[in-house]
Amino acid sequence: MSLSIRDQKHNWHPYTQHKTAKPAIAILKGEGALLWDENNKEYIDAIASWWVNPFGHSNKFIADAIYKQLTTLEHVLFGGFTHEPAVLLSEKLMEILPTNQKKIFFSDNGSTAVEIAIKVAMQYFYNKGEKKTKIIAFENAFHGDTFAAMAASGISFFTEAFQGSLIEVIRIPVPTQGNESISIEALENLIKTNDFAAFIFEPLVQGAAGMVMYEGSELDKLISICKKNNVFTIADEVMTGFGKTGKNFACDYLEHKPDMMCLSKALTGGTIPMAITTFTQEIFEGFYDDDVNKALFHGHTFTANPTGCAASLASLELLQSEEMQNNIVRINKNHLDFQKHIQTHPKVKTTRVLGVIFALEIKTENQESYYGNLRNKLYDFFIENGIILRPVGNIVYVLPPYIISNLHLEKIYKTIEEALEIV
Repeated sequence: MSLSIRDQKHNWHPYTQHKTAKPAIAILKGEGALLWDENNKEYIDAIASWWVNPFGHSNKFIADAIYKQLTTLEHVLFGGFTHEPAVLLSEKLMEILPTNQKKIFFSDNGSTAVEIAIKVAMQYFYNKGEKKTKIIAFENAFHGDTFAAMAASGISFFTEAFQGSLIEVIRIPVPTQGNESISIEALENLIKTNDFAAFIFEPLVQGAAGMVMYEGSELDKLISICKKNNVFTIADEVMTGFGKTGKNFACDYLEHKPDMMCLSKALTGGTIPMAITTFTQEIFEGFYDDDVNKALFHGHTFTANPTGCAASLASLELLQSEEMQNNIVRINKNHLDFQKHIQTHPKVKTTRVLGVIFALEIKTENQESYYGNLRNKLYDFFIENGIILRPVGNIVYVLPPYIISNLHLEKIYKTIEEALEIV
């Protein structure tokens, strides 16, 4: 019996309606930008397995670091203890993070990194005797699936079952071209009420919304307004972090730096679940008190897992290598060349590129749902052709591992162009 069939007996997959979904594809091995299923069919992983795997599958450099750590110290509780991999990782991150970031809190995935940031924002004011329980977020944002992260997300069908059970979040328009002044005005009007603890955003690119992009200069204006009004800013860099936008972090494009940053996905090179939330010294000092009740009572069993820290240290070394930085530039050039070629196609509405991210919006007569017929038709076409792409409604995006070859990129582009002929 195949793995795919055996899988159906017990496993409940994410974002899946099992009554209508096809059986999951069973992957046996991966190397570089490629994956092979149980029938030995080859796939190009064009989205780095949900944006986590920039250095390729079965990366030996990261694997060796993990093995070495496992033979020394696999895990120790982080409550009351510390260890060298965590200290080294915090020091290395401080070298590349915005200079206002001074403290690191470890967790295990992007949602919990966001959850921690929102809890910290609210408790900071609570510790001062102030009540600020509301959050500002962008329309169509996605920040995760835990409760506070879900509340901050604006994709309604993900959250509609939980309305009434979530913290209060008010949304403002994304400052995309033509909406800049509307976004600024909406924020200025909200902030006058003094009810808000924080403004959370995906800097420069809204991933799950379909790689919606906006200018850093406009985000700078919004952050500046928050700083003047004592509202914390939270940059959710879970997707954009570690080179995706062409710089280490999307916030590197900004003049005004956020008060908190959320990191995960590519942090460990796609090997071990780990996340980090970073903070300014000011925020940390809001919890530094003789009163134990003002401490941040939040933790995870695998907080600062040494093996995950070792994987992260290896990933950072790869990211900062000349080879990987050149790869990011190379992929960006390939994306721009394909954009120039495809943007005049009669079925293409818009295209956009930032760093290693390429997105193409297909012209449609009606509004396409997130998991609608067009999306499913496109997804099936790509899988049949050995390409792992997960369209968002009528938007096809490419976010490949940095080690992908030009030949594999050409195949991805060619398959996207072929897909336009079936829609």
